[in-house]
Amino acid sequence: MKSLLKIGFVFGVAIVMTSCFNKSKPNYQFMPNMYEGVGYETYQESSAFSNGMEAQLPAEGSIKRGWKPYDYENSTAGYELAKAELLSPIASDSLNIDSNVAKGKALYDIYCAVCHGTKGDGQGILVKREKFLGVPNFKDREITTGSIYHVIYYGLNSMGSYASQINEEERWQVTMYVEQLRQELLK
Repeated sequence: MKSLLKIGFVFGVAIVMTSCFNKSKPNYQFMPNMYEGVGYETYQESSAFSNGMEAQLPAEGSIKRGWKPYDYENSTAGYELAKAELLSPIASDSLNIDSNVAKGKALYDIYCAVCHGTKGDGQGILVKREKFLGVPNFKDREITTGSIYHVIYYGLNSMGSYASQINEEERWQVTMYVEQLRQELLK
């Protein structure tokens, strides 16, 4: 009788163990969301957001990582203020002046020389082909470090903004190169 109970017990345990087994899924999932991810769509509504929106708004006053705010507004007053007081943060790095100017030249040749010319004389290929007229010569303008950076950031007259094409450090490098071109034109 005892052997029958032992056999029955083993047989019962085997039936219970095999009845819970599913070949398409693991037997027991301690954390099922780690095995089978929940299928979220990119812009679907979610109960995770208390305001019912698809995504949370950033906190007020926050800025995106790696971006520094530019404190001068896009106006004539902002231009004049930047012209008077804005200074380059990379100009004081005396060890890298040559490499910054070289990088600035490369960027200037890509973005600026088409209109302003390789010498800064306002005789770029688009001016020679009369696509744009009235591109200024750097020699004829009262420009400073701040005014150059401000114009690259916001644009001026028919020149558009280059803030989305080149980052902050690259804008300062182009500014350094434009200052060098201006000095060469004034000689």
